[in-house]
Amino acid sequence: MEQKQISKAVISRLPRYYRYLGELLEDGVERISSGELSAKMKVTASQIRQDLNNFGGFGQQGYGYNVKYLYMEIAKILGLDRPHGLIIIGAGNLGQAIANYTNFERRGFIIKGMFDINPALIGRVVRGVEIRDARELEPFIAENDVQIAALTIPKTMAPEMADRLVKAGIKAIWNFAHTDLVVPDDVVVENVHLSESLMRLSYRVCSMQEQKEKERERAAKKKRP
Repeated sequence: MEQKQISKAVISRLPRYYRYLGELLEDGVERISSGELSAKMKVTASQIRQDLNNFGGFGQQGYGYNVKYLYMEIAKILGLDRPHGLIIIGAGNLGQAIANYTNFERRGFIIKGMFDINPALIGRVVRGVEIRDARELEPFIAENDVQIAALTIPKTMAPEMADRLVKAGIKAIWNFAHTDLVVPDDVVVENVHLSESLMRLSYRVCSMQEQKEKERERAAKKKRP
């Protein structure tokens, strides 16, 4: 089966399946039906079955899913069954927060280096990783097994840095800079726009408030003589 046949919507739900299955494992749950998983994830049982059928199904009629087996299979699909070397470009507050997040290592993402241009930061150590001068970037990538680079730098600097990373052999960029990057087709970019996420949250809050206000108005009209 070719991965390109799988829709982005399905792929975007896989990490959620993986997270919920991990929680079930921690709770000692050995098997679960699509209906039970649906109630936890707020996704229809039909959607769950359709999503998993893209990769072979994994379930048995009348039995459901073996939680541990499904958890491990989704890990393989997501590439979490192997380590991924990661570097962070930009060692400010966000870069250091990423480096300090220990859960990445549990998922196989190993932070091998951090880089910055600020002399005040170069030489500091964050969770055992020394912050290096950005001028050392290319030789470091060449000498270490690095697949992914996280960009936590200003957007004005991001395009030039992305070009350097691509030329150095990086094939995946986790982009926190507020700009879209132009890269070759064989380089993957995952954009993380924190402000856009916050704006979506704002929209949902406002929509809920407006809906409640309309309900109060309708209720008030019904009470009028």
